Amino acid sequence: MSKSAKAGDPAKGSLPFEEALQKLEGVVEAMEADDLPLESLLARYEEGARLVKICQEKLAEAELKIQQLEQNAAGEFKLKPFAAEIEG
Repeated sequence: MSKSAKAGDPAKGSLPFEEALQKLEGVVEAMEADDLPLESLLARYEEGARLVKICQEKLAEAELKIQQLEQNAAGEFKLKPFAAEIEG
């Protein structure tokens, strides 16, 4: 395993959601404000697409966790296991 993968390689989606979103906003602002050459625009578009994917994955993970919450009789919330975990 490479050092970058251990340290949290952004290409692997290890950026926190808020950081990825902030970087994405910066990319969009730069693309809208600057008069960049085509090559620079394409590079920023690729970076933006990677950041969008990271944000979507983080949101999907959060949505899944929320869907797993189950209220018990005492009104407390607990995480219910995946069906795949039950089958084990």
